[in-house]
Amino acid sequence: MRRRWRRWLGPLLAVSVTATLAPALATSTATAAPAATPSTAKGSLDRYVKQKPQWKRCDAATPAEFECATIKVPLDYRVPGGKRLDLAISRIRSTAPDKRRGVLFSNPGGPGGQGLYMPLGMRESLPESAQQKYDLIGFDPRGVGESSPVSCGLKPEEENWLRPYKEETFDKDVAWARDVANKCEEKAGDTLPYITTRNTVRDMDLLRAVLGEKKISYVGYSYGTYLGAVYTQLFPGRADRFVLDSAVDPARAWRGMIQWWAEGAEPAFDRWTEWAAERSETYGLGDTPKKVDRTFWDLVAQADEKPIELDGYPNTGDDIRSGMRGAVFTPKYAAEGVVELKKAAAGQPASAKKLAAFTGGTTGATGATGATGAAAAAEVPSDNMTASFLAVVCGDNSAAWSRDPESYRRDAIEDKGRYPLYGDFASSIKPCAFWDRSKEPATEVNNKVGSLIVQNEWDSQTPLPSGQALHADLKGSKMLTVLGGEGHGVYPNGNACTDGTVTDYLLTGKLPAKDVTCQATPASNAEARKNQKRSGVLPGSPLAERAPDRF
Repeated sequence: MRRRWRRWLGPLLAVSVTATLAPALATSTATAAPAATPSTAKGSLDRYVKQKPQWKRCDAATPAEFECATIKVPLDYRVPGGKRLDLAISRIRSTAPDKRRGVLFSNPGGPGGQGLYMPLGMRESLPESAQQKYDLIGFDPRGVGESSPVSCGLKPEEENWLRPYKEETFDKDVAWARDVANKCEEKAGDTLPYITTRNTVRDMDLLRAVLGEKKISYVGYSYGTYLGAVYTQLFPGRADRFVLDSAVDPARAWRGMIQWWAEGAEPAFDRWTEWAAERSETYGLGDTPKKVDRTFWDLVAQADEKPIELDGYPNTGDDIRSGMRGAVFTPKYAAEGVVELKKAAAGQPASAKKLAAFTGGTTGATGATGATGAAAAAEVPSDNMTASFLAVVCGDNSAAWSRDPESYRRDAIEDKGRYPLYGDFASSIKPCAFWDRSKEPATEVNNKVGSLIVQNEWDSQTPLPSGQALHADLKGSKMLTVLGGEGHGVYPNGNACTDGTVTDYLLTGKLPAKDVTCQATPASNAEARKNQKRSGVLPGSPLAERAPDRF
């Protein structure tokens, strides 16, 4: 459990959705006592704002200054007098109250990522000067972890939502997608429609008011960038210093972002074939990019005929394609993995360690519960991450998902041709095809709120064009691009250029005069990979092996 709070460093994908519908909290608040919130025909948010969190030590194994509490939030902000949810929150107070500026919220990504323990990881990485500036605030988003966790009652095999298209299994995959959607409706149909990005943003603003703050500062990773972007759209006057690391394109939430995994993998694969060809004497995969390409696809074809055993597990061609999608963003890992794959295919002993790097290190991985002890962990349903993930991905913007199963067949066939490594995984049928219609329209992110977008050039979960798209939507933003940067999640990585730029912004509130370009170093890329491995799950994912590629 002591390692759990390090998981914030393994950020996830971010996405943008939602539009203003429910009444917002007060547009003007005093530092100590927020102004009255607006009333609705069915109630008021006043009673929520007046809550006094009962702070206490989170866990006997964590520092005494790390405190947790629970507040109530409305299930439906349009009906604040109705059903309520728990919101688990945490904090580490500023180390110098006389220098304190305010609160620094954070989110690790997801959807489905638990952020309750993020303040501990933030404290490890932020310089003392930044810890003096802010109370570090964490929370499990609604429906996640200790915040009224949702469940669909799914078995582990039902949670595998990324399935490659095959003509002979497509009808079964359609039936699986329909069954998952039906199970979610039967198990939690009264709650899941309200587990959305917009409502999580409203929870954040309610928490701001409960804490007595005029504004919040924020560090969000992956999905957390979408969460932050939607906050700037709904509550522009309450956004102070916003860092959005490894960003989602709001216009592509959510199906388009999943498809971007396939689109982004192709240029990374081409880069890898060139890299490996230039080092043919070391790896022996071919002395031209075309030959390296052929080596890989011959192995896929062989595994399709007869699965290749890797570390005691049979791997099909689909398994190899899936593993390679993330590996190619770090060419050395991909080359080492394919070398070991060749050995295994020839019946020779292969290095499990190097194959783990190739496959994402998922064998035996388990997702974090984010709970504060064994008893609390037992209360979090085993499928909570998948259920909360589907609630947001399907419910934020149902218009992005076709209701015609045959359209997924056509897209999967077409995209496998265009993006052979992963196109059919990304575009084939998902439970969202049978999900209920969204309660609200998708949010169009288009504002001038100041923010800093941070992006690696080679990111397997949120490709560089995704970050550039968010930069264009947030017209008051500046963008920091790490050329040659590999991995999902940038700050902090030990690179003086990247870390210095982000930290200066958090300390001073001054954005760079123009967009910044930093050059990756071997050490900073290695730090990013180490941080991702530390999470115990796939880079960019809060989930276990059974549902590998999440935002």
